[in-house]
Amino acid sequence: MQNEIENILFSRFATQNIPFEYISIQELYQRVSEGNFDVSKPHRIDFHALIVVFEGESKHTIDFKEEVLSPGTILPVRKGQIHSFNKNLVVKGCVIGFEEHFITQNISDKNLFHFLQIFHTATIQIGVESIALLTPILQLIENLLEDTDVNLKSEIIHSTFMTLLFQIKRLACKQHTFFDSEKFKNFYLFKELISKHYSEIHNAKDYAEKLNVSYNYLNEICKEIANKTAKEFIDGWLLLEIKRNISEKRYTSQEIAFKMGFKEPSNFVRFFKKYTKMTPLQFQEKLKINSIRD
Repeated sequence: MQNEIENILFSRFATQNIPFEYISIQELYQRVSEGNFDVSKPHRIDFHALIVVFEGESKHTIDFKEEVLSPGTILPVRKGQIHSFNKNLVVKGCVIGFEEHFITQNISDKNLFHFLQIFHTATIQIGVESIALLTPILQLIENLLEDTDVNLKSEIIHSTFMTLLFQIKRLACKQHTFFDSEKFKNFYLFKELISKHYSEIHNAKDYAEKLNVSYNYLNEICKEIANKTAKEFIDGWLLLEIKRNISEKRYTSQEIAFKMGFKEPSNFVRFFKKYTKMTPLQFQEKLKINSIRD
């Protein structure tokens, strides 16, 4: 069965001989059009990416939700996420793409990128003035990639990219005072646990026990940082993983139900319908119609 959602490998996106690429959004549109690929169609990337917007305003869909891109917006896209650009090129900015192992040389490097996705919204808004502070670093990265005569090229780019991520974290922290709090650290650990156990554990009390905190305290953390209860946050994560699986068209509804930890397919359908007002099959048909319409 043919997949509705296309998987994009890093080798198809990049032209570099290292697992890292910097490209303007304008060049991205041009490159993919030459390769007969439409970035406005939902696609899944097999690498990590960081989208930085300098000018203009546009819509960007990530994991089935529409986000606004405006000057000062940073959008981290994690490997495996499904996203799509606006059909028309209306923003100026850049896309940095890199493979997982480029930042896993040091575990803190990996955590630094994933930290940028701790927000309860997909995008990070740091503002136009703050983006201007990042410009010299972005320019250096671009120059290093273009220079064919740089010794230790990969190491220097890695170091410069880490500087960029630290700067983004610093600028984001200025707007969100809870980052240095104990609550934030527990929320981060909560997300990490869900990412590992969402298909096995659906109960908020079980996660609270793993974190060695009370259920009420976990709820308080989630409400303060994500504007959701702990159970709503867990269900939201599970729902997204279900949607991703449905979009792949590799599995039957029953297979997805068991894969996601539901003992009965009927409970799975009931869960999905509760949050989407449609059955898994109806959601799949909606994806197909939207793909044809676009």
